[in-house]
Amino acid sequence: MDRNGGYRCMKPPYSRTLGDLLSEQADRYESRTAVICGTRTVSYRELYARATLLASWLQAKGIAKGDRVGLLMNNRVEWLEVFFAANMIGAVIVACSTWSRRDELDYLIGDSSIKMLITVDEFAGQNFVEIVTDLLSDVSHAGDAKYARYPLLEDVVVLGDHAPSGWTAYSEIFSGPHSEQRTDQSGGAAEALGTAVIIYTSGSSSRPKSVPLANYGIIENGFNIGERQGYGPEDRVLLAPPLFWSYGSANAMSATLTHGAALVLQGRFEAGEALDLIEQHRCTALYTLPNITSALVTHPKFKRERTASLRTGLTIGAPQDVRLAAETLGAAEICNVYGQTESYGNCCVTWHHWPLEQRMVCQGQPLPGVTIRIVDPESGQELQPGIPGAIEVRGYVTSGYIDASAEQNRDAWSEQGFFRTGDLGSLGSDGALRFLGRSSEMIKKDGINVSPAEVEDVLMRHPLVVQAGVVGVPHKSRGELIAAYVMTASSVSASDLQAHCRQLVSRYKIPDFIEFRNALPATATGKLLRRELKLEARSLQVES
Repeated sequence: MDRNGGYRCMKPPYSRTLGDLLSEQADRYESRTAVICGTRTVSYRELYARATLLASWLQAKGIAKGDRVGLLMNNRVEWLEVFFAANMIGAVIVACSTWSRRDELDYLIGDSSIKMLITVDEFAGQNFVEIVTDLLSDVSHAGDAKYARYPLLEDVVVLGDHAPSGWTAYSEIFSGPHSEQRTDQSGGAAEALGTAVIIYTSGSSSRPKSVPLANYGIIENGFNIGERQGYGPEDRVLLAPPLFWSYGSANAMSATLTHGAALVLQGRFEAGEALDLIEQHRCTALYTLPNITSALVTHPKFKRERTASLRTGLTIGAPQDVRLAAETLGAAEICNVYGQTESYGNCCVTWHHWPLEQRMVCQGQPLPGVTIRIVDPESGQELQPGIPGAIEVRGYVTSGYIDASAEQNRDAWSEQGFFRTGDLGSLGSDGALRFLGRSSEMIKKDGINVSPAEVEDVLMRHPLVVQAGVVGVPHKSRGELIAAYVMTASSVSASDLQAHCRQLVSRYKIPDFIEFRNALPATATGKLLRRELKLEARSLQVES
């Protein structure tokens, strides 16, 4: 029996940089499909050829090893072309979010010290040409820099129909004299331990944190994630969450390409189109989130036979979110996961072949090369299996925050090199992690800790509840009470839901307030925004 419990395992790629990985897979899989996006179907060999030409152009423009290239695009083939091209010459991609507004982009461009920005012209109602032009027009800072606001920025490339004077149109890159040249990687190629991408992640700080991820970690950890899902070259993986998020680039992209499979990109999630893509391309796997799964199965055109090709994939969320993806959507071997950008997207993943009941209640054992420990939040002492505490992780973890957020490193890492996640959980006797929630989100009711995720799961077991969000409401004598915000498929009363909860959990876990909503606040990546619900909950009438 192999390490996969008798199930097929693939041999990992030998490459330790992402540019080499694409070259290796182009040799191995040649005409096999690597990426599908819109009307484009690109083979491994074609993707490698395009990235190589782009790498030559980057070199001709003076981009060298260690230089940073900002990449502001939604999911599309060009995102991958730029990513791999930069890696081939040892440059570092700074993944910029297309959800960013003007001030956020200003911070990202300035903090990251990029030498070149490659952007889509417009997306999701934002005109990035206008935004970036406005930012670059600032001449209030003295100096000899081309763009006074960003002293290191030298060039801007735009993908689209309207490139301002002085910028380069992306389409022109593949028609110049450099298109006949070979990329010179002598002394300038990426290194295994070198940074491949910098991803900005939100958190407890007022500004997003700058997280560098190394080549070897993206490849090795990503391959192991693909193994847990049971990937092979015949798989087609739908990715609607963005590539500029670690869930996309350090996870889905790596897990898919290290297995010679095809990545099916959706430029922006829309449930009807996603169903079309699954059906049209016979997708066997998908990267989903609770709000994505809910949108798919409640779409008017959803039919179980349209998603019959699905087998596996990844999701996060409560047990009922996992069940919904497995049984209603049809990805029967969907894997439950735990992780964050700092741990290369995921550090724990369930095996795809585990029974569903097992996959629902835990986030799996640590991936190879990863160590998880649970410590007492106050003393820092390691706790025994089964005892909840603070989750810390070591192994495939970023080397530390950089740029302005580097000042947070001392608090974020222990003396033993464990990353302090800020989450609470426990380890089972089998070594599998059970996530309880963010330490800052725990509800203290009558002196007892209540996990919002647990109450949300109980509510979602009701057949009419589609989504739930739970937060604490301050109370003078009891500490906090429990407020639940729910979306339902049809009418149901608050008393009915409280009665439902009373049958399943202890009395102190039953919501004190239940509010009905047509939608719940969420980040663009689908994570519930409990902070917004907590602010809203302050308006509830709470007796002292």
